[in-house]
Amino acid sequence: MLKDSKIYIAGHNGMVGSAILRLLKSEGYYNLLLRSSSDLDLRDQDQVKEFFEKEKPEYVFLAAAKVGGILANSTYKAEFLYDNMMIQNNVIHQSYKNNVKKLLFLGSSCIYPKHAPQPLKEEYLLTDSLEPTNESYAIAKISGIKMCEFYRDQYGCNFISVMPTNLYGPNDNYDLASSHLVPALLRKFFHAKQNLSESVEIWGDGTPFREFLHVDDCASACLFLMKNYNDKQFLNVGTGVEHSIKQVADLIKDKIDFKGDLVFNTDYPNGTPRKLMDVSRINQLGWRYEISFEEGVENVLRNLESELEGYK
Repeated sequence: MLKDSKIYIAGHNGMVGSAILRLLKSEGYYNLLLRSSSDLDLRDQDQVKEFFEKEKPEYVFLAAAKVGGILANSTYKAEFLYDNMMIQNNVIHQSYKNNVKKLLFLGSSCIYPKHAPQPLKEEYLLTDSLEPTNESYAIAKISGIKMCEFYRDQYGCNFISVMPTNLYGPNDNYDLASSHLVPALLRKFFHAKQNLSESVEIWGDGTPFREFLHVDDCASACLFLMKNYNDKQFLNVGTGVEHSIKQVADLIKDKIDFKGDLVFNTDYPNGTPRKLMDVSRINQLGWRYEISFEEGVENVLRNLESELEGYK
């Protein structure tokens, strides 16, 4: 991939896409194709076809997706399945039709079975049933993986897939109805301190373990793989380090200096008990994460007030 290669970042306004965009610019790539969802609806087959035929990108980072936390995933199952499958079907198919040199598809660690052995190895895909609360999103992402594999098998396309663990960082979603764990807790604790609240509510009982990757590390993995990896096997991207939800809450509470109590609401589901990625494959290729969770949270907190503007 040359500095003047025509590179399309699908979803450049989202957390992952914007991190990839920042990294590419910092590395000197300048021929970047960017379209917001208002300009190009990736769910629309005709619009995507017209865009690819006109622009002819050489490389594609497919970071566009409908995403959300446990509440959004379990509430809008049909939307999560339909929107994500339409987006990836259109972009992957038109990448094939228009001779894209290489495509990188971003999936999610939720593709793995609910009770898969830990840590999660790539070969555990489709070995058991999924976590019900994010089943529709997982099915869509599994379909994207298989589409990349099958287009490689049938048409010889160099389409690769990466499965990042739970992400956080700049340009995150802080809407409590659809956000993931870290941004939700950051917002809750920030406003609790501002409002002198006595407690902060945490969904579930705090016992599940999760792994977290700063989105800038995810972007560095994507660029590394786009440059260096050309195989069919999808790859996990993560840290290989896990924290219980209670530990995450305690860390954020401490960093924000909130003095109140934690209240665990067990009326909300815990989700998957544990979700730690086996990252040995990507580590062996030469990539490792650089930003620790504690350092990453501190980085986010420096700009949290501006990030929360517009959220009520």
